[in-house]
Amino acid sequence: MGNSRSGALSKEILEELQLNTKFTEEELCTWYQTFLKECPSGRITRQEFESIYSKFFPDADPKAYAQHVFRSFDANNDGTLDFKEYVVALHMTTAGKPTQKLGWAFSLYDVDGNGAISKNEVLEIVMAIFKMINPEDVKHLPDDENTPEKRAEKIWAFFGKKDDDKLSEKEFIEGTLANNEILRLIQFEPQKVKERIKEKKQ
Repeated sequence: MGNSRSGALSKEILEELQLNTKFTEEELCTWYQTFLKECPSGRITRQEFESIYSKFFPDADPKAYAQHVFRSFDANNDGTLDFKEYVVALHMTTAGKPTQKLGWAFSLYDVDGNGAISKNEVLEIVMAIFKMINPEDVKHLPDDENTPEKRAEKIWAFFGKKDDDKLSEKEFIEGTLANNEILRLIQFEPQKVKERIKEKKQ
């Protein structure tokens, strides 16, 4: 890691990221410069990650959700993300294949990291998502999914699980791929937020 502060991305990491993501060498090098400006140590802490996330959601409270996102990408559990983990996170949430994205979504919902999802874990993530939804937008949600509890109940019912059952990664991915309704319910950002992010990029 000796050259992480020099401002140049090591050839090995660059090649690995190009192989595993859809990003170009130019994109990766530009992001690396920005990353080092924001995080001179070459690592991003959970607090820094939360603060970057908050800029995307100025009128919401994304802190709980950002913590879960951070946890799911902190591959070595050291409490920070290095540039590689950060880029993989970007790729998975934006350009990853559906199964990759769902693999990531599974790790997001698997709060305790035990390899299975419980109904309570679904509720915990859905509650974090609801904190990011504008109260006005919540009013327009269907009656059977306008609270975190109702939405978690609906997701669990789609998987045909009893309250104390567990959901494996295979069941989670296959069930979600087979049913667009589940995909919509577990989605990380509501549509309006996505539109807001697009506006910010223009």
